[in-house]
Amino acid sequence: MLSHRMIDAPIRMFRLAIISFLFTHLSSLAAPPLREVPNPTAISANQLDLSANACGPTALLNSFRFGNTDWQKVSNSIKGDTDKKQINNIILKVGMTPSNSITGKNRWTRKGVNVSDLNDAANDITLGKGLPPLDQAILFLKPGESLEQLLHRCHQLLDDSLVAGLPPILSVRRYALRSEKGGKPTWIVIDAHFVTLYSLPQYLDKGDKSFEISYLDPWGGKIHPGTISIPTRPLLAEVAAGSPCLEAIFPDAAIGKRYVRQGELTILSLAAAVGKW
Repeated sequence: MLSHRMIDAPIRMFRLAIISFLFTHLSSLAAPPLREVPNPTAISANQLDLSANACGPTALLNSFRFGNTDWQKVSNSIKGDTDKKQINNIILKVGMTPSNSITGKNRWTRKGVNVSDLNDAANDITLGKGLPPLDQAILFLKPGESLEQLLHRCHQLLDDSLVAGLPPILSVRRYALRSEKGGKPTWIVIDAHFVTLYSLPQYLDKGDKSFEISYLDPWGGKIHPGTISIPTRPLLAEVAAGSPCLEAIFPDAAIGKRYVRQGELTILSLAAAVGKW
């Protein structure tokens, strides 16, 4: 005769298997599907092949390369058989044009390029190829907008660009709360960088405070994970709830960290984006 223990053992194993299956199945149902770049087999360009301050032109090149066939026409039209040559040709063709946002300067300088000039450069390089113009979005709170609404607006814009076949370019800035000569600490920008969005969830649920992404970093040409989040600590404000923009949590990014002084509060923000929406 079988003992109760011998009978109960397979029942317990069956129950555990059912629980494990349900947990895994329900977890997969809870996570929204990802929206990824249209051309995931593309090869990411590396700004370091040319210059440490070429993140803007390189992020733009990656956006076209990883886009759909319409946008790939742009990257294919840029002369050069290496990343270095193509990035350099972008700078020479549309980066050395006078800036519309900074009087007396070219779009691209030794300090890089700003969002407005990168957007203008992108539209110049796509001109005559039957493509719609790109636009820029400043991702700071609008009057009457909450941080939750900003998070959803940001997600919608980025998703719209991926749906349109063009991975959007993200502008991220590192801020530090710094005091000089014993004065009151103030927030200052200590570095900025451009990356190209690779993936994000297709939708957000009401009440979501963040969403996971992956991005192409032109610094090294690799894909990295990240999170766009409502700040949980002060960002350009005295308290987190007063922050005017979203936090970019990029664990692998060294953006501006070498400029942070010991003991300073520092945080990376999502400042703007360039894409098709």
